[in-house]
Amino acid sequence: MDRVKKIFWLIHLSVWILFTLLVGLQLSSEGDAHWLSTTKGFIATCLYVFYSHFYLLTWYTGQRKDRGYWLRLGGIALSGPFPFLLFHQKPFDFGFYLMYLVTTVPIFLFLSWLARVTETLVLNTIRKEQLEKQAVEAELTNLKSQINPHFLFNTLNNIHTLVYKQAPAAPEAVMHLASLMRYMIYESNASTVPLTRELDYLRDYVSLQQLRYKNSPVVDLQIAGETESCYIAPLLFIHLLENAYKHSPARLEPGDLKVRMEVKEDTLIFSVQNPIGKKSANPLEEPGGIGLPNVRKRLSLLYPDQHTLTIQQTGETFTVNLTIHGLHVPAHERQAHLLHH
Repeated sequence: MDRVKKIFWLIHLSVWILFTLLVGLQLSSEGDAHWLSTTKGFIATCLYVFYSHFYLLTWYTGQRKDRGYWLRLGGIALSGPFPFLLFHQKPFDFGFYLMYLVTTVPIFLFLSWLARVTETLVLNTIRKEQLEKQAVEAELTNLKSQINPHFLFNTLNNIHTLVYKQAPAAPEAVMHLASLMRYMIYESNASTVPLTRELDYLRDYVSLQQLRYKNSPVVDLQIAGETESCYIAPLLFIHLLENAYKHSPARLEPGDLKVRMEVKEDTLIFSVQNPIGKKSANPLEEPGGIGLPNVRKRLSLLYPDQHTLTIQQTGETFTVNLTIHGLHVPAHERQAHLLHH
């Protein structure tokens, strides 16, 4: 905000210097012997009227213009020509006084009002955008903070079962969890992360879940396209994958969970397909409403008008498809777009 105010003052200074030079050149070209004193007087009057009214408007910003304002405005208007008369080397001429009172004073009163209104409008717009940005960032932080305990509770339940059974895989499970939590706590704080790093996170999660099954890998993960060049908001896919595990049958055959990730130019397509468990009346809603609503909300904030999230039930399978467009749009452009929604 201070930087914007400095820019306005530089504009003021530049305009007044240019205006002074133009007035001086005009008067000197007319052959006026007193052009220098006349220029000083004219500029002094303009400055006095302009900035007296400018600061008067600043004082009354956001307030109703009461009697005090109008009295002060009248005083500025009547006393406006005095600086000119101080520099004027000729005897007092009421005609000059009247001329500046009728012409110059109203013009610079209007210009000062226009400058004050313009600056106020610009500053208020910037303040509003800053507040909106802070509100969005606070909401995103809150949504991301919901992920950690939700994910942690589910995973700790799995590890608890392994420890209870004294399974040899328990230490490995703890190491996988440590890796996952390291990513969630430290690396996912950025607004975007490399898609390859997010995929590594999903692979770690799949490896951790695989410890529950004796069969070959129950997840068929297929990746296509140039994922190395893409950046994505972190922790967008984990809930969709969690839901697939949670609402599938207790026993899964190899490849029952089909996960697809494909990048086509600036578009990412992610899909998860799982068989429907018998006890899963509504397999896409989390207890407490944290999972899918969280994903929907984050997508609406991070990728407004740039994504589609569809859910399909076909026979005994559920499929969730997420498509995100404009992955290569710079982060600052996406944030600007976000503020206008």
